[in-house]
Amino acid sequence: MKRGGKKKKLTLSEDVSSHGCQEKIEGFGRTEVIDNTLNPDFVRKYILDYFFEEKQNLRFDDFLGQVYCTLGEIVGSPASRLEKPLGGIPGKKCGTIILSAEELGNCRDYATMQFCANKLDKKDFFGKSDPFMVFYRSNEDGTFTICHKTEVVKNTLNPVWQPFSIPVRALCNGDYDRTIKVEIYDWDRDGSHDFIGEFTTSYKELCRGQSQLNIYEVRGDKTVNTLITFGVLTFLSFPVSLLLTASFLPFMCFRTQIHFTVAIDFTASNGNPSQSTSLHYMNPYQMNAYAMALKAVGEIIQDYDSDKMFPALGFGAKLPPDGRVSHEFPLNGNTENPYCNGIHGILEAYHQSLKTVQLYGPTNFAPVVNHVARYAAAFQDGSQYFVLLIITDGVISDMAQTKEAIVNAAKLPMSIIIVGVGQAEFDAMVELDGDDIRISSRGKLAERDIVQFVPFRDYMDRTGNHVLSMARLAKDVLAEIPDQLISYMKSRAIKPHPAPPPYSPGDKPQTNPV
Repeated sequence: MKRGGKKKKLTLSEDVSSHGCQEKIEGFGRTEVIDNTLNPDFVRKYILDYFFEEKQNLRFDDFLGQVYCTLGEIVGSPASRLEKPLGGIPGKKCGTIILSAEELGNCRDYATMQFCANKLDKKDFFGKSDPFMVFYRSNEDGTFTICHKTEVVKNTLNPVWQPFSIPVRALCNGDYDRTIKVEIYDWDRDGSHDFIGEFTTSYKELCRGQSQLNIYEVRGDKTVNTLITFGVLTFLSFPVSLLLTASFLPFMCFRTQIHFTVAIDFTASNGNPSQSTSLHYMNPYQMNAYAMALKAVGEIIQDYDSDKMFPALGFGAKLPPDGRVSHEFPLNGNTENPYCNGIHGILEAYHQSLKTVQLYGPTNFAPVVNHVARYAAAFQDGSQYFVLLIITDGVISDMAQTKEAIVNAAKLPMSIIIVGVGQAEFDAMVELDGDDIRISSRGKLAERDIVQFVPFRDYMDRTGNHVLSMARLAKDVLAEIPDQLISYMKSRAIKPHPAPPPYSPGDKPQTNPV
């Protein structure tokens, strides 16, 4: 963080909300004060519960100004590191705040370690020592919690302990800078083990592997001079493995890009857009169901797409000038570049399309599913994941073709969200969802469950609170996306990509075209 002033302190606040509907701002915590620097690096960290399917608003306050963002923005940024200007006095540059996030409790890394020691202190009157090591994780309150104990190596002052594997979260709970304390004892049969000495390290230091930097002096007989050395301990190896039960965040941290595409139903069953009874009616005072569904889902998922450019398609309409029927036309009218700038850009293109196309039919899903699947097929290495949102009002017309398209797409890095608007029966959509019976086509079962269907009417707030309705909808339809992404990665034995090069201010994220 680059700012002016002498004493630096930052306050974090979080929206306290019900299903994403903001009620008030609640102070969450304050950093420590750092004196006499324009570039403070705050040590204190804060643990927040993270939900992919919810919009979690955050505010960071400094005496120079404020920064607003969402937790999703931080997680979705390259290397989960977000840089934003600090807003303060209008027209004055107040510095930059750099925010980073990492998964703690659900860290799935395992480290395999081996140590040896030289010339440990002799504790037994007859014979040599029987040394063993005890590892402790430091806690936020300064206390320590035991997390591992090695075997005892009998009758030696130069022990070589067996390699052991331990979850990284057990060592440091995902905080790589957190202190790890190691104590060495001489084992006694009666349990009154003699303390030989101790040293401290961290996960970050251990990651350097076998080197001069990982040779530690064993110090600190608790009853004698702490400066006396009671041996030297050497770190032999430190391979790290990531289990295939990895959670969602490591893929976000290591540059898996989520690409969002929306497809909107323009069939005649929606009603004439110029009439108030139409599901596409553009009321100047409130959004219609299509716009609400799009905004609810899009505003959350856009945080995970670095360039905020989204393909937006329509289906079931006659297009000018020749009146041909299309089931995958770009809402912005540009077949070469169907991308819209942000969710507001999609909404503008949607409203403009209603003025230029003729609602027609039938209700075919297969073309838009195959459209996105073609792009997903080109990125099967885990670097990209594609989410298609289909908003529709009626009964599907190409059920067999759509089922085949979904079965084929289930092999790809892709998820499909279907939101039904209006009062129609959606029995066919429930079948596509596949929660009870896995969808199949021509005798072939879908490899994964990739479809989530919900009728918007089930989420409408009885008091007419549309913000609450949208938050409820988004929470339900997006809740399965992380598990679906992980299921694809596991099916292909894909681990999170290696961490990107160290970040430096001014770096621009590199994005791949959809």
